[in-house]
Amino acid sequence: MSFLIDSSVMITSQILFFGFGWLFFMRQLFKDYEVRQYVVQVIFSVTFAFSCTMFELIIFEILGVLNSSSRYFHWKMNLCVILLILVFMVPFYIGYFIVSNIRLLYKQRLLFSCLLWLTFMYFFWKLGDPFPILSPKHGILSIEQLISRVGVIGVTFMALLSGFGAVNCPYTYMSYFLRNVTDTDILALERRLLQTMDMIISKKKRMAMARRTMFQKGEVHNKPSGFWGMIKSVTTSAPGSENLTLIQQEVDALEELSRQLFLETADLYATKERIEYSKTFKGKYFNFLGYFFSIYCVWKIFMATINIVFDRVGKTDPVTRGIEITVNYLGIQFDFFYAISSSKSSNVIVLLLAQIMGMYFVSSVLLIRMSMPLEYRTIITEVLGELQFNFYHRWFDVIFLVSALSSILFLYLAHKQAPEKHMTF
Repeated sequence: MSFLIDSSVMITSQILFFGFGWLFFMRQLFKDYEVRQYVVQVIFSVTFAFSCTMFELIIFEILGVLNSSSRYFHWKMNLCVILLILVFMVPFYIGYFIVSNIRLLYKQRLLFSCLLWLTFMYFFWKLGDPFPILSPKHGILSIEQLISRVGVIGVTFMALLSGFGAVNCPYTYMSYFLRNVTDTDILALERRLLQTMDMIISKKKRMAMARRTMFQKGEVHNKPSGFWGMIKSVTTSAPGSENLTLIQQEVDALEELSRQLFLETADLYATKERIEYSKTFKGKYFNFLGYFFSIYCVWKIFMATINIVFDRVGKTDPVTRGIEITVNYLGIQFDFFYAISSSKSSNVIVLLLAQIMGMYFVSSVLLIRMSMPLEYRTIITEVLGELQFNFYHRWFDVIFLVSALSSILFLYLAHKQAPEKHMTF
């Protein structure tokens, strides 16, 4: 009876998560895009539901909600379903919709979709060879074989996003990194953009007049034929007539310049808005947060370096430790909620997003397990099996460090180049 009650609680929560994922998909994520395939929406919502269920089960482990045998059963079932979706279902449908976009392969799309899925499975399986992620006794069809490889991909994505976010967040929020933009700079750039547009219009008028003159003189009907005639028409022009090929090349160059000027103008307007926003109370608040995250970013990079050099596994970071102190010693409670915030191409994008989301959640469970007390991680360890958990933490530190340092270099070069670019205008 207890198992039925526990199962009804889990099923009810999964239905609610599914409904929230469906509404989130329709109202926020892809409200401006057309996705006609209901199977894509169902896969996304199911992935979202089972991903959230894993975090619900972690909370249940800590709070002691449900019977331990019921939690173990639903952990096992949840992992089996999410692995089935991530390894078999989503990759197959991604291949299916990619093949469906190719006309030559459309009639045999099912066959080629299977071939793409088999190719994915080959590289997915070979992914485990260079990494020490398994013990030799695991069978080829065990959960450990699948979750270990999903964990490598997911942890890599997490580390890349975390490294970039740790650097980009203070860069975005802090007014220190805003370059000075005045109305004069914007007006000068707009004036050059208008001049470029006038030159494009003028040259296109010349081309239109030249074609009209050639048509009136009958030159269009008397053009030489053959390869050498085409070469001659390109390299020479009649006396008194325009070289249309040369003018077209100038127009193409000016149109590319106009696109660049337009993007630069939009960038200046966005920077000016950020400067005005930074002067408000909310802007000053985010500027303060920028300094806080800058210190946190430096600390995180330093600790990741220490973990790599001394081959150790980090336990908790300052944010986690701060929450722990607040909860244990000050008695303040926290409520946690985690969310991810032509039609055929949209289907592929949605499925890729669902794949990344599912792998992200599975990898989060692998990393969160280390931060949990021993008495709360027993069932999770039994369900996940004998994985090399320390490897995932070291791998996260390595990728995080590479991503953070690369982001610092990239943003430094972009920030340094931006003023020089505007000075040329």
